[in-house]
Amino acid sequence: MLYTLMMAQRRHHYEHAFERYLRDSRIPYISVNEAKKSLLPDRAVLTTRSGDEEPKKLKNFDFVVYGQGTNLLVEIKGRRLPAVRLLDGTPSKPRMESWVTLDDIEALTRWRRLFGPEFEPVFVFVYWCDDVPPDGLFAETFEDRGRWYTVRAISLDDYVGAMKVRSPKWRTMSLASVDFEALGGPFCGSGSGLTLGDVPVVSGGGGRTGFVCEPMLDPLVGQIVVRDGVYA
Repeated sequence: MLYTLMMAQRRHHYEHAFERYLRDSRIPYISVNEAKKSLLPDRAVLTTRSGDEEPKKLKNFDFVVYGQGTNLLVEIKGRRLPAVRLLDGTPSKPRMESWVTLDDIEALTRWRRLFGPEFEPVFVFVYWCDDVPPDGLFAETFEDRGRWYTVRAISLDDYVGAMKVRSPKWRTMSLASVDFEALGGPFCGSGSGLTLGDVPVVSGGGGRTGFVCEPMLDPLVGQIVVRDGVYA
């Protein structure tokens, strides 16, 4: 089976870094081209101020990612992570911003209907760290072009179930830190080369609790070979 990549013109280093992470982890994916705006298949229209009608556009997500029993529609959210502080010599995890827009939520909801039940929409927050993260502070870290990143994934359903209004003017939503810790978790599961050490991993869905939740994706490790941008 072939998974052909549609390489996107990346606007941000966060998407580029995550794509590199997928390739290094040998996870099959398709990169959505942001330069091409998608049209709703039911030919819905918007009425402009001049009275003309034009096709209604649907905001693109970033990646389709294929896993063992799980396929994901991934929306990347890049955030800068403040420097890690030391409290009594122990690293203290900085606040991880988790805001998204209502447009993000509405678009992912619609894409789920279009793709069907075999695809789950998720937010993947990619955090750019000021420095190399201390060992054991995050479950999932990687490096790309001299920058260090950590990621945290959360399903659309879990996000919507706990979200609060952040800014009515800008149509943004966010999660309380305690909810983000409880509902979010690593993106990639077993076989990815990650070491969780003594950090507990708990089963997911709805009322997840614990320091690290069940990974969002169980990759197709050992079944994928990358050759010139094509998975064979």
